Amino acid sequence: MSTTANPTPTAAAPAAPAAAQPASITEAILIAMLRTSKQVSDLIFSPGRPPQVELSGQLVPVKVEGLPMLTPDHTAQIATDLIGKNKMAVEKLKEEGSCDLSYSLRGMSRFRVNIFKQRGTCAIVMRVIPTTIPDFDTYQLPKQLARITELKNGIVLVTGPTGSGKSSTLAAIINKINQEKAIHIVTIEDPIEFLHSHRKATIHQRELHSDTPTFALSLRAALRQAPKVILVGEMRDKETIEIAMEAAETGHLVFSTLHTVDASRTVERIIGVFPLSDQQAIRTRFANAFRYIVSQRLLPKKGGGRVGAIEILISTMRTREYVEKGEQEGKSLVEAMLDGTLDGMQPFDMVIEQMIRDGVLEPEVGIGYATNPGNLRLTLSDFLEEQASGESPSATSPSKGGSGTEMEIER
Repeated sequence: MSTTANPTPTAAAPAAPAAAQPASITEAILIAMLRTSKQVSDLIFSPGRPPQVELSGQLVPVKVEGLPMLTPDHTAQIATDLIGKNKMAVEKLKEEGSCDLSYSLRGMSRFRVNIFKQRGTCAIVMRVIPTTIPDFDTYQLPKQLARITELKNGIVLVTGPTGSGKSSTLAAIINKINQEKAIHIVTIEDPIEFLHSHRKATIHQRELHSDTPTFALSLRAALRQAPKVILVGEMRDKETIEIAMEAAETGHLVFSTLHTVDASRTVERIIGVFPLSDQQAIRTRFANAFRYIVSQRLLPKKGGGRVGAIEILISTMRTREYVEKGEQEGKSLVEAMLDGTLDGMQPFDMVIEQMIRDGVLEPEVGIGYATNPGNLRLTLSDFLEEQASGESPSATSPSKGGSGTEMEIER
């Protein structure tokens, strides 16, 4: 499922297919932009620019007939069309300067939308949500993550920067649980992205603002709704984190996301939300509650497109100790992951090393995305020397054992 960006997408007059006749000029523009490539991940509307799509991490202008350049009036009208009758979004845009909502283009796609004010005008970013829920196997997630579906309780966090595939990974895991277990699942999202149907499980999806005012309130209510699995879209504040830990401690399996770059920073972000006087108690609680921390990065792939690298930290006696007591010299979570490959753990740099040796990544690109570039360069010294001498380097396993895992992203 690798991707290659079309460097010059264009769109003629936006005549929609029969399945998605545009109800407005805005819909016609969206259809035209989506037609430029099957790999569009985001649509961008900014005054002074033509409509743009993101392909493999690069913004590319789209030629829409009659719309060479967006004006402030254009983006304001598009924002109005997207918001529709959503009064909460109107109020948030007016009072806070930005709002989030979901939008559906009948027969084509769904979007997660952020509308925001900048320099007195409206700008819009629309994340394309695939219409089909990611399947665990076809999405090429690391096989050891399948064990997550067997968990009975605890916290599983999927972390990474915006656009790294966190929502897709969680959707694939929830979909696998939905297929295999006759249990009650509750999701709390802002906005709802993937629409799950009842399969073996019964699944209820609640959207912030339309179904519930806050994550914390909805999470507190979920404890009275008898779910076995709870998905919280994001750990945004102290109250949400505290209730999530309470849910995990009372026998629920809780999934959520954080915008952190790796497992170590995820732990520190969780602990750092709380006052200094509470942090040791929170360390102990979180050390006992967490089950997996899965971190993702999207890297530019050799030959075009992007590929996902996944770091996996699993709760063991050793990793729980490092979380509870804090990392020290010679006692880091990265070292625990390197030594825990037989348990299914893998740090980013081990995954990136294997991708470089397998020819998936250019060496300098992979090293640039590493957690510790200097150490990775030393580990790859044999490979780099063979490349420099013109020999054909053979793919070898990382020096610490285990294997790199490649998850290719459709967008």
